[in-house]
Amino acid sequence: MDNHFSNAERAEVLTQALPYIKKHTNEIVVIKYGGNAMINEQLKQQVMEDIVLLWLIGVKVVLVHGGGPEINDLMNKLGKKAEFVDGLRVTDKETVDIVQMVLAGKVNKTLVNLLEMKGGKAMGISGMDGRLIEAEIKDERLGFVGKVTKVHISPILDLLEKGYIPVVSTIGCDKQGNAYNINGDTAAAFIAGALGAQRLIMMTDIDGILRDKDDPSTIIPQLTISEIQQLKSEGVISGGMIPKVDCCVEAIHKGVKNVVIMDGRVPHSILMELLTDEGAGTMVMRDSNG
Repeated sequence: MDNHFSNAERAEVLTQALPYIKKHTNEIVVIKYGGNAMINEQLKQQVMEDIVLLWLIGVKVVLVHGGGPEINDLMNKLGKKAEFVDGLRVTDKETVDIVQMVLAGKVNKTLVNLLEMKGGKAMGISGMDGRLIEAEIKDERLGFVGKVTKVHISPILDLLEKGYIPVVSTIGCDKQGNAYNINGDTAAAFIAGALGAQRLIMMTDIDGILRDKDDPSTIIPQLTISEIQQLKSEGVISGGMIPKVDCCVEAIHKGVKNVVIMDGRVPHSILMELLTDEGAGTMVMRDSNG
């Protein structure tokens, strides 16, 4: 498609992006990356290109990633069946070892390598490095699924200061040295809050928050926290969307300026959100009265 653009049109696109580039330079943007955008190889390449482009124009990008499908793959290969309670993975000691291997090892280093190949400077860490994410047991029924108790943000700040793109896998730990599987959305919300990020971008497999879940044209471009409560009570926000939206609200309460839920399956959706006046997905903001 790019070949249809003349050089003049390309230049015009760049000049239109200029005010947004100026606005976002030196801002901290946390991107929660997972779902289909992570499985589809072409989309993965495009997401990495978007992140490197933002980094090159001076945006301080922090990439927080999941890796559920990769964990399932390895568990299947090892003959271990995945179990879920209320949508959360039951994580016994053997499973948490697998989660740690896949997230902090394979997935994390693959993303770091891709960012470097695209011309970025990236460094991968897990929530266990520098005790970035301290956690405790969330629910005895779930085993080593962690509830975040504290975030020690200095490892990420150090990497940003040195000019790296921090790539964070969501494994937590406690003072006894136990590792915990942490929900990626929750970890991203806590990290973005601790950083006082300008924006948290949640990449998902849906268009955003829809008034009618079966009709993409009913996307709601902007919502305040009080409007979210209203939509919950009306049943518009329901099911698996509730925990995702709760993470958005949590992030804003912790000091993030705004949170965007967007469809990671749309090519270059991150750039559309940050560098055009159109935006992408649904933006969640605090109420104007604070």
